[in-house]
Amino acid sequence: MGMIKDFKEFALSGNLIDMATGIIIGVASGKLISSLVSDVIMPPIGVALGGVNFTDLGIKLAETGGGEKGLEPIMLKYGAFIQSFIDFLIIMAVVFIIIKIATRNKEPEPEAGPSQEDLLTEIRDALQKK
Repeated sequence: MGMIKDFKEFALSGNLIDMATGIIIGVASGKLISSLVSDVIMPPIGVALGGVNFTDLGIKLAETGGGEKGLEPIMLKYGAFIQSFIDFLIIMAVVFIIIKIATRNKEPEPEAGPSQEDLLTEIRDALQKK
């Protein structure tokens, strides 16, 4: 029974629930930001670069099936990587801004005073001087 009790405490602890909530929000915001990048930001950049669609950029490495019709060639899709990298940069910027805003409103922790050992040493030294 001890193992079941320990697991229940672990599963219902505040830290685990906070982490799960953060992951769910992160996944949802990741999809939103991915859509922002691919549907809103990248099309104007592609137009500015002469109508380039980044996800279509690639290098043909080989034909598949001996050149049969209807089969796609093997491609090195560096454009999809560029798209994912830009997604990553924007997601990291948004996470950074959220963390900065959240920590800015946090009250600073009070400075720690002297330790017990320091205080006892001062008391000892004061008593020795008398």
